[in-house]
Amino acid sequence: FLSESTPDSRKTYTLQNYLNGDYTYKTYDLQWISGNSFLCVLWRHSYTASYYIYDFNTRSVIFADKISCISWSPVGHKLAYVWGNNVYVKASPTAEAVQITKNGEENKIFNGIPDWVYEEEMFGTHSALWWSPSGNFLAYASFNDTEVPLMEYSFYSEDTLQYPKTISLPYPKAGAKNPTVQFFIVDTQSLPAFNSTEISPPEEINSGDHYLSVVTWVTDERICLQWLRRIQNFSVLAVCDFASATGNWTCPKEKQRTEESKTGWIGYFQPSVPYFTPDNTTYYKVFSNAMGYKHIHYINGSEVSSKLYYISNENGGMPGGRNLYKVLLESSPSSTKCVSCDLNEERCQYYSVSFSEDAQYYQLVCYGEIMFLIFNSYQLSFSVIRYLENNTELENSLKDIQMPSKKIGSINLWYQMILPPHFDSSKKYPLLLEVYAGPCSQKVDNVFRINWATYLASTEQIIVASFDGRGSGYQGDEIMHAINRRLGTYEVEDQIASARKFSEMSFVDKDRIALWGWSYGGYVTSMVLGSGSGVFKCGIAVAPVSSWQYYDSIYTERYMGLPTESDNLKNYNSSTVMARAEKFKQVDYLLIHGTADDNVHFQQAAQISKALVDAEVDFQAMWYTDKDHAISGQAHKHIYTHMSHFIKQCFSLP
Repeated sequence: FLSESTPDSRKTYTLQNYLNGDYTYKTYDLQWISGNSFLCVLWRHSYTASYYIYDFNTRSVIFADKISCISWSPVGHKLAYVWGNNVYVKASPTAEAVQITKNGEENKIFNGIPDWVYEEEMFGTHSALWWSPSGNFLAYASFNDTEVPLMEYSFYSEDTLQYPKTISLPYPKAGAKNPTVQFFIVDTQSLPAFNSTEISPPEEINSGDHYLSVVTWVTDERICLQWLRRIQNFSVLAVCDFASATGNWTCPKEKQRTEESKTGWIGYFQPSVPYFTPDNTTYYKVFSNAMGYKHIHYINGSEVSSKLYYISNENGGMPGGRNLYKVLLESSPSSTKCVSCDLNEERCQYYSVSFSEDAQYYQLVCYGEIMFLIFNSYQLSFSVIRYLENNTELENSLKDIQMPSKKIGSINLWYQMILPPHFDSSKKYPLLLEVYAGPCSQKVDNVFRINWATYLASTEQIIVASFDGRGSGYQGDEIMHAINRRLGTYEVEDQIASARKFSEMSFVDKDRIALWGWSYGGYVTSMVLGSGSGVFKCGIAVAPVSSWQYYDSIYTERYMGLPTESDNLKNYNSSTVMARAEKFKQVDYLLIHGTADDNVHFQQAAQISKALVDAEVDFQAMWYTDKDHAISGQAHKHIYTHMSHFIKQCFSLP
């Protein structure tokens, strides 16, 4: 440690370091990827591409047309792909393609791929194809967006384009017509002949608008489907079986299981995935117990696995940790061991894990302090086989940098502070509150990061703080469901309350407190600044929601219900940023948005701007032409440079 009289000759972590991506950790990727070219990104997860398939026997390359997704059978050489919104299957790459669907149509009928809202909010992937374990059957979902309203926005492209392009996509907003979904299973054992069977939702689901949420193959002749009502507090898990004698799939009612939430919505974001035991009948599933805490439940059965592994945040009562646990179920009573808690207790309390198929080996990834550690371990003795990457190169290079430190504490709920190097509690520091605060979010954790906050703390001597208030996740349903049907209330109030508590700390300059957030964080930032709290001097909202009636149906209705008089229109109307426009006169506000944001549309920022202008509020705004929700590419450097200048000006920093 350096004394106060000894200057630190090490460099600080600068804005340019962040923008250049300096000092990044290495990861170890164990997965193969297919070769593709002419890749064209569509939305967050989707793209079209041309694929090259290499035949090792003939040493030839097979070229496929530009397609939306491709999926190899787990066994053998079959492959399925989607082209022109239709599903095709080949018995091998050289075989003739068999067209499974013929009704695919751009922006209307999506076969084997999700539409925009399913991709973004339900599946989190660009594929709606699922092979059975042996590749005998291919399941796919079909989405009909014929009645879904189109969202249109301009794309300006190169400056030689005289008229902007118009991008149109089916986008169901809260209360609007939703896509309808159908689910099919195709028997591919006798290609080019095939048989396709539609699986209908259970009665309790099919009576109204609904969603397909989770698809899980159990065996080659058993599949598990989970369905959700449009108001996502009720789901049904259905187990469907194939009868080889008749060639039919049936989903008997006695194998169905319903799940209902009385206080909010199902799961963290949707129903959890079931994990079946070797008898293929019983399974483990995570859902809330009577006390409102997520626990592993054992469903249906007689056969219990000898051991069970799970990731939990129970160690030390710190919600921001993640450790690997092992439960010996055959012992009486069952015994639990934390596998990772003591591996490197001081430096790592946040892990992820990937198991081999038989669970004899696993890859453990540590996201802890400085070290990004990955290793394989044998599951009986938990001895390390090999360190795949311990990032000593990064650790050594950071010794030459004045790095900030992280402090985690609680004021009713959890907060964290990124503190400047050589932090001195007798001094006064400006504080920037970094906000997300969406349902089931978590900002306070034991993850090591090098990001914009690192620069602000290291070079500009700014404390960057975060607070997980009501509505945040992984602390029980009572906290998470506190904002059910009332977005824009408690999660906003709690950010203000946390800033007030921070302002009472001796080392925080109460006259220089700001906040910023992106997406939901931009919404909360705007709602906070429009509250007239008097706590904040300035703030930045990037790509914010401004009214929940402008956002998509699956996400919004999960937390708010429907914007109708008979449901929750009152809370929709009272939770807009525009309603608070007058109070923005008390703060400095920077509003940022991409004009081609397909997720949180530019409409949201445009309405904030209109309301502020009508209220005669002086504010700053920056738009990024043709940029989507991520504002990436060259714009990434521009936005963080611009925000840095704004914060420094707000805090009167040189």
